[in-house]
Amino acid sequence: MSTLTMANPSLNNLEAAENKFNYRVDKFADIEILRYQVTDFEKLSLSQKLLVYYLSEAALEGRDILYDQNHKNNLSIRRTMETIYLSYKEDKNTTDFKNFTTYLKQIWMGNGIHHHYSEDKFTPHFTPLFLSNAINQLSAKQLAAVTLPNETKENFIKRISKIIFDATLYPKRTNQQDGVDLIQTSANNYYGDGISQTEVEQFYAAMKNPAETKPISYGLNSKLVKENGKLVEKTYRIGGMYSAAITRIVGWLNKALAYTENDKQKQVINKLISYYQTGDLHTFDQYAIQWVGDLASQVDFVNGFTESYGDPLGMKASWESIVNFKNIEATKRTEIISSNAQWFENNSPIDAQFKKEKVKGVSAKVITAAILAGDCYPSTPIGVNLPNANWIRAEYGSKSVTIENITEAYDQAALGNGFAEEFMWSDTERERAKQFASQTNNLHTDLHECLGHGSGKLLEGVDPDALKAYGSTIEEARADLFGLYYMADSKIIELGLLPSIEAYKAEYYQFIMNGLMTQLTRVKSGKNIEEAHMRNRQLIAAWVYEKGKPENVIEFKVRNGENFIVVNNYEKLRSLFGNLLAEIQRIKSTGDWEGAKNLVETYAIQVDTKLHQEVLQRYEKLNLAPYKGFVNPVYSLQKDSQGNVTDVKVDYTETYVQQHLRYSKNYSVLPNYN
Repeated sequence: MSTLTMANPSLNNLEAAENKFNYRVDKFADIEILRYQVTDFEKLSLSQKLLVYYLSEAALEGRDILYDQNHKNNLSIRRTMETIYLSYKEDKNTTDFKNFTTYLKQIWMGNGIHHHYSEDKFTPHFTPLFLSNAINQLSAKQLAAVTLPNETKENFIKRISKIIFDATLYPKRTNQQDGVDLIQTSANNYYGDGISQTEVEQFYAAMKNPAETKPISYGLNSKLVKENGKLVEKTYRIGGMYSAAITRIVGWLNKALAYTENDKQKQVINKLISYYQTGDLHTFDQYAIQWVGDLASQVDFVNGFTESYGDPLGMKASWESIVNFKNIEATKRTEIISSNAQWFENNSPIDAQFKKEKVKGVSAKVITAAILAGDCYPSTPIGVNLPNANWIRAEYGSKSVTIENITEAYDQAALGNGFAEEFMWSDTERERAKQFASQTNNLHTDLHECLGHGSGKLLEGVDPDALKAYGSTIEEARADLFGLYYMADSKIIELGLLPSIEAYKAEYYQFIMNGLMTQLTRVKSGKNIEEAHMRNRQLIAAWVYEKGKPENVIEFKVRNGENFIVVNNYEKLRSLFGNLLAEIQRIKSTGDWEGAKNLVETYAIQVDTKLHQEVLQRYEKLNLAPYKGFVNPVYSLQKDSQGNVTDVKVDYTETYVQQHLRYSKNYSVLPNYN
């Protein structure tokens, strides 16, 4: 499985040249909304700009699919909240209305009623009476647009109020807690009502052939439901589930064909269209192979059912899209890495039997994001590595990207926020971060995406889904460790990827501080860690902290009653990263579910409650939002007096509220319930 690496923007508190672009857009609850610049868009040809434009329209059409995948009531609730917001006639300065507005903003950020990161259901801070009064003000036509067929207003108010206000109903979007039925305790919409985890596992196990060397990604693009007591898949395709939205996606893809840069790119889009028409996963694999082989095009995109983090069993994929173009100058860095992929594989600290004899098709580039959509919006990755199928990676390679205009937006928005002064031990760590952190953060993402996910191999006959609910955490840890281990290698200096052998210490310190302490700002008081990327980071940091205790490699130091992380031996820390990488690769390569469970359950989940409270209190006084989301730029066609397109204009003035209301008006064709 590949990853969508998440940034830790609070750490990028770096010096930079003054930039008058307004990165900050909005702030509410635990969220700050930023905007990003589409640097050098004006340097693209008109044909390339139009390709970006039509691919961006195709991206935006999939928004409702993700809402519905996240929870079966999301579309109805979002539409109800938006209708109230737009039509509310009473005093909008009341506490209830302000809290209602925050709740609506949270829904937009989470693509539904659950938090995008913790996946806990949002807690509304307006009253049930306010909601019922607001719904009672809606017209019959407005109500008909959000209710079930023949549902009375009274029943609708009762039903929707229970969903929103009852904390015990649908509490977790994706449950990863061991010892319970993960399907029945998850609120997502990948599975129909009344289906158990055992039934799902048996259904897909019966499809798989252990001897198959090129298995399709079973269940990737479907909802599993019971009809007349029998399990059946409802496939996402034209004429199937989500047909209305997919039809519009394909319509824009067809328009994009006229502006493709070369025949290979045209073949990629045509194959994607064919996949959307049929839902055939063999066609999806053919599309993935063609996509990974298109290295010449400057404009590129991801569009479809891609990552499986939202399914507790790691099979069914959420809809996402990113449209981008290559940052030619910055890509020189990733090209150096990918051209040396075999050296990195050969010198990895993992067991020889788990190494690839020949690394194929590894390509990497730095990109400028032009549009974010689906599960990449409003919260977005800073790196992507695809495709996910292990056999395609082994035979055809993979594409890795670092999204540098997103990391640039994080860095700019974090200038002078006080985070480093509050949590870093001394000026030594702070000065090292100022000098090197921007470079090391980007390099770690490059290594994670380009080589980490593409490294190693499964032993023959090992099921790619063998690690089940632990698979995502183990895979993220594997890629992170690969990057961390090589950050300190003299080869990095030899290749000119870092300016000093001391630079890696900036990444090491921040990673350990984040994994042991500061990422706890994203965990609610009394909760444990559930998100895969966060579990990965704590697993690594807690494991090396424990194993390094005899030599005092890492320690907690207390100053004025507050805890700080101090790394005493960076060389030994690198060795520990290598040891853990070897063990995690063994688990991955052999499909050792018990080994994965032991690591994750021992190191990745439990939170030190006393330390957690301290971190939350220290963070609160900084008045920072632990999570960041984005608004997209707005593209518009410029035409001459004869109606010919002469340019594509980029506008950065749209607000967070304006953008989501516009998206709901222009890109929302699915039924309330699917």
